[in-house]
Formats: sequence, structure tokens, C-alpha cells
Amino acid sequence: MAPSGSRNIKRDCRRVLYWIPVLFICLIVAWSYYAYVVQLCIESVENLGEKIVYLLAYHVLFIMFVWAYWQTIFTKPMNPLKEFHLSHSDKELLEREDRGESQQEILRRIAKDLPIYTRTTSGAIRYCERCHLVKPDRCHHCSVCDKCILKMDHHCPWVNNCVGFSNYKFFTLFLAYSLLYCLFITATDLQYFIQFWTVGGKIHEHLTEYWNGLPDTQAKFHIMFLFFASSMFSVSLASLFAYHCWLVCKNRSTLEVFRAPAFRHGTDKNGFSLGVSKNLRQVFGDEKKYWLLPVFSSQGDGCSFPTCLVNTDPEQPASPSGHAAVKSDGETHPFPAKPLRESQSRLLSNGQTWTDSEGVEDKDRQGTSNPAMTIEKET
Repeated sequence: MAPSGSRNIKRDCRRVLYWIPVLFICLIVAWSYYAYVVQLCIESVENLGEKIVYLLAYHVLFIMFVWAYWQTIFTKPMNPLKEFHLSHSDKELLEREDRGESQQEILRRIAKDLPIYTRTTSGAIRYCERCHLVKPDRCHHCSVCDKCILKMDHHCPWVNNCVGFSNYKFFTLFLAYSLLYCLFITATDLQYFIQFWTVGGKIHEHLTEYWNGLPDTQAKFHIMFLFFASSMFSVSLASLFAYHCWLVCKNRSTLEVFRAPAFRHGTDKNGFSLGVSKNLRQVFGDEKKYWLLPVFSSQGDGCSFPTCLVNTDPEQPASPSGHAAVKSDGETHPFPAKPLRESQSRLLSNGQTWTDSEGVEDKDRQGTSNPAMTIEKET
């Protein structure tokens, strides 16, 4: 009991520590609100029209920024569907088998009815030993959350959450609105910050005139450091936002940049790219009116993705609709569900399909010619 209690205490302590970066961001944002609204706009800006414009524009950006940040933090990462989990009997059978060949057969039997086209670099079925499931395409196990996350991009300490299929749009909008928030503060605070360094056009002159020109010492302090903080955050956020815009246009995740997804024919860093327009719609959805709002509108269900590959995995069976089928509770039903099929049909409107056009005999022949298929630990 004692070791178990000690582990629980350590786990609870880690959970508390994980919230420290989020608390730091919240404190910075709260201070920036006070410094900009109270000290700059109310106390320092004298022109009434300028003050109203600043406050209205600031609060629009502030609300969108906080909304996107909230959604990124508290949107629960999506996990693989139950079809990808091993049944109790399959888990027992897999644990009893010591030979790699026998384990290969078990995993291949389970995976053949799932819409899975990626493999490990050695050609093995991507299997998670901690979650006891066959990993869907683009799914990875997060060591911090200790779960498999659909279309995992990375685990972000600044939001204390995994960034993946369910909240990647929110994370991208969070970067966009936080960048606009910082740029707006920097631009509107610039003229007051310049007064700190130049008085009457003379640089490095004695600062007495400036100090007397502003309402009080507290306002001077906040105006100066507000500019420093917003400008520094703008530089870092601009580079990070540009990077993720590039990822969206290429239809890649951060993990896929460092390790390209592997298919049966080999690794292909552009395997999921369908073109810039279709890549954008996968993340932001078909309806452009929702693109700038932190509401979920991404296409699909995160378990299966269309690829640009002409020769797809011949092991995957074809359903009448051209999609893979999943056997569950003794019945065969199309997989993925209807929303995903609709989105995929739009994405693949150029005629690309999920299944190979070769015959059944060729499928069987190729499906049994992969001796390299083994169980591998993969994050």
C-alpha cells in the first residue's frame, strides 16, 4: 500500500506542476490587461476618440485570444475508437505468444479490417503496448498524458494539454490571436514608449521632462514594460505561427516533420498532403464562416485520413462505398462513420480512392508477403 500511495502523491504533484506554465501565461495576460486598459488607455491617452478606438479593438482581440486559449486547454484530446482496441481474448492471446511470427499473425488479423495504411519504419503494424490497441494513422502515444492521441502534433506545456486532432484548430487560432494581441499592443504603445527615450527629439537626454509629462510613476513603469513584453512575445509567436501555417499547408504534424510517416512502399513526408486548399479544409472545415472562430469544424473523426498515394495498402478490404469495413459485434459496417465519408468524398473529389484497384487474388498474395511485420514500441 505504501508504494502505491507514494506513486499517487508523486502523480498528483506532477499534475500540479504541469499547471505552472499555464498560470504564468494567465498572470502575464492579466497584468497586460491592467497595464493597457487602465494605465495606458484610461490614465495616459488624452484623446477621447483614440481612447475609444483602442479599447474597442483591444477587447475584440482579447476576447478571441482568451476564447482560443481556453478551447486549446480544456478540449479533451480524442483517443482511438473502440474498434482499434484489442479485445480481452486478443490481448490474452497476444501475451501468451512468445514467437514474433505468431504475434504478427494476430496483429495482422486485427488490422486487416481497419482503415490503416501507415506502418513502422520496419513495416510492422503500429501497436501500442501500453494502451493495447492498433494505432490509427497519425496517432501517437503521449508519455505525459499516457494515452494514444489522434493525429498528435505535440504535447504543449503552455496549455498543459496534447495538441492533436480535437484541438489543433484551436491551437492555431490561439497562436494567431495571441500574435495579433501582442502586435496591437506594441503598435499602440509605441508612441508612448518612444517618449521614454526621446524628449523633444534628443536621445538619451535627461528624463525629467518625460517623467513629468506622464500622469504618474506607476503608469510610466507599466507603459515601458508593456512594450518590452509585447514586442518580445511578438517575435517568438510570429515564428511559431508561421511554422504551424506551413504545417497546415503541407498537412503534416510536428512529429511527422521529425519522422515521416511510413507506408508499405516506404516513408513519404507528403503522404497525407492533398494540396493547400484541401489541407486547409481538413483543419478548418468546409464552411469558411467558422474558420476564424474557436469552434470545432475540422473534417473527419481523426481515425482515418485520405492520402495522395495512388497505390494504397492492398491488405485493406473494400466496402461497396469504397471504404474499409469494420467488424464489430458480429456485424460488418462501413468505417469511418458517415461524417468522415462525406468529408473524404469532398477531399477526394478528383477521383482518388482509398482502396487498390487490383483483384482479390493479388490482394491476398501481397497481404501475406510481409515477413518484417513485428510488434514495435512507438511513441
